[in-house]
Amino acid sequence: MASLSLGGLGGSRGAGGSGKKSLSARNAAVERRNLITVCRFSVKTLIDRSCFETIDDSSPEFNNFAAILEQILSHRLKGQVTWFGYESPRSFWDYIRVACRKVSQNCICSIENMENVSSSRAKGRAWIRVALMEKHLSEYISTALRDFKTTRRFYEDGAIVLGEEANMLAGMLLGLNAIDFSFCLKGGLDGNFPAVIDYTPYLKFTQSSDSISSDEEELRTLGSSGSESSTPENVGPPFIMDENSWFNKCKRVKQKYQLTLEQKGYLEELLRLRENQLSESVSQNKILLQRIEDSDLAHKLEKEQLEYIIVELQDQLKSCQSLDQLSAEVSLSQSSLDPGQSQEGDGKQDTLSEGKEDTPSLLGLCGSLTSVASYKSLTSLKSNDYLASPTTEMTSPGLTPS
Repeated sequence: MASLSLGGLGGSRGAGGSGKKSLSARNAAVERRNLITVCRFSVKTLIDRSCFETIDDSSPEFNNFAAILEQILSHRLKGQVTWFGYESPRSFWDYIRVACRKVSQNCICSIENMENVSSSRAKGRAWIRVALMEKHLSEYISTALRDFKTTRRFYEDGAIVLGEEANMLAGMLLGLNAIDFSFCLKGGLDGNFPAVIDYTPYLKFTQSSDSISSDEEELRTLGSSGSESSTPENVGPPFIMDENSWFNKCKRVKQKYQLTLEQKGYLEELLRLRENQLSESVSQNKILLQRIEDSDLAHKLEKEQLEYIIVELQDQLKSCQSLDQLSAEVSLSQSSLDPGQSQEGDGKQDTLSEGKEDTPSLLGLCGSLTSVASYKSLTSLKSNDYLASPTTEMTSPGLTPS
């Protein structure tokens, strides 16, 4: 009996241990899902708010988003073990400054050198603001998550940055690059208190249209149902509450109808505005098309004119070339038709050379020539037919002295 009781006790303890493990796993999963869902809602509210005003430190949507992101990055963050074996709390900035060093043109060094930001938590909050102004927050988170070894060293099992939710986080933060943030970091940031998330903007109860009573009446009914003083003989009050409930129901329907009419008027006005813009864009498109056609026609005319000018220039060039050829042929024909004049000119030159004084120096001059013409002239000078004797010249009566 004792062994059976001990065995049953051990089995109950084992079942209790497995139940605690499953409960802790369930709680961790719910916590991760809640943070990721709230982060997605906060990103949507930031994008909606940025359409109407500039996002800065005074915006409650941003303050809530910063608190949510800080909670996500601090989820199951390991503590820092000291020399004495104690584990001191650590901020997510210790992980960011190590895992985001590989980001090109990062702001890690500038945040480390800030004089008015001293604590690690304040530096992490300053990093969130600087990354949003630089539109690189998603890039920082993606780079840090890719460094799995560093992430594993800083976080425990079950952390958001180690699970499948991490990829969702990097994707939803990408939409913040379309927002122009404006923060002032000169006054410093307070890092003494942890960030607290405000869930009320994301919690909304929508009453079913089939419900007759309002929220206050349902709460009043729930409160009166537990009291012992209520008896089935009290039949009068329910009829009065039913009349009030119907009146409240009609009032709510009327409010919804008025709201729907206002939305209808707004949409009609918006539609009219869009139709006007569309008609203006269509007319501008027609004007642009007409301008394009006119420019194409002008370009075609200019092209035809240029082609006509090119043809004329080519014709003129051909005529000039034909004139040059004709002048060359005329010169050649003239030189071929007047050979006698060239021979007479040669005879005149010969007579002039015969009239010159025949001296031995002339023979030496002709002998120094190397061309064929000079050689022929030299032989002609040496012949007795053309050279006159010096005795005859001396005995001629015209050369005798008086």
